[in-house]
Amino acid sequence: MAVRPYWKGYLKLSLVTCPVQMMPATSESEKVRFHTLNRETHNRVVSHYVDAVTGKEVKEEDEVKGYQRGENDYIILEDEELENVALDSTRTIDIEVFSPRDSIEWIWLDTPYYLSPNDPVGEEAFSVIRDAMAAEDMVGISRLVISRRERSVMLEPRGKGIVLWTLRYGDEVRDEQAYFEGIEGTMSDPEMMPLIQQFIKKQTRHWDSTLVSDPVQGKLLEIIEAKRKKTKRPTKAKGAESKATPNNVISIMDALRKSVEAENRPGKR
Repeated sequence: MAVRPYWKGYLKLSLVTCPVQMMPATSESEKVRFHTLNRETHNRVVSHYVDAVTGKEVKEEDEVKGYQRGENDYIILEDEELENVALDSTRTIDIEVFSPRDSIEWIWLDTPYYLSPNDPVGEEAFSVIRDAMAAEDMVGISRLVISRRERSVMLEPRGKGIVLWTLRYGDEVRDEQAYFEGIEGTMSDPEMMPLIQQFIKKQTRHWDSTLVSDPVQGKLLEIIEAKRKKTKRPTKAKGAESKATPNNVISIMDALRKSVEAENRPGKR
């Protein structure tokens, strides 16, 4: 099933403009989701807005946005007024700044989207912008209104398309030094280092999506399927005991040696 575009507009660089569309790069549609039910009737439980003072339900057409300026004192904003805040970045991604890709740290990246041409006529302009950034190993920095908030965004060329990342606001990123400065600069034990390196080599494998699979989702599906068939809940698989509380380790060196020896036993990869 084709994914419906999340946003449509224009990508602009100086005098070069092309129509584009944006789709979310990630999805949570495969997650197991639950509804809240009335235990007695098994009917869905729904929520309603109610007046905080009268307790009466508020009809959808009577709901309005309000900005609080004092106790019980609000400035009312109608939907039309909110929609008329017509920033250029509502419909246009205008690239005005370029930065080296490696100059933007991971912590600033928020949500990824796929950006692609929305018209065959604009593909050439799109390709020129994409390939020029790739050739210079640069990313474009622009702004875009998403959910009525203007966000800084980063455009990164990726294959035939462009990945657009929303960037976190400056006040959302905490300084790492505040958390790492208390760590003592103790030198690593030279006897432990080779053991750790050997263990890393044995445990190295190419990245694939199974490395971030969610076992909880699988167990939930098993429980749901068992209930659907009116069977008993599946028992915990052998070896699936909780690892939340590790055994006390007296010697780190002994633990490392045991780990390496276990990996070197016949039959291990």
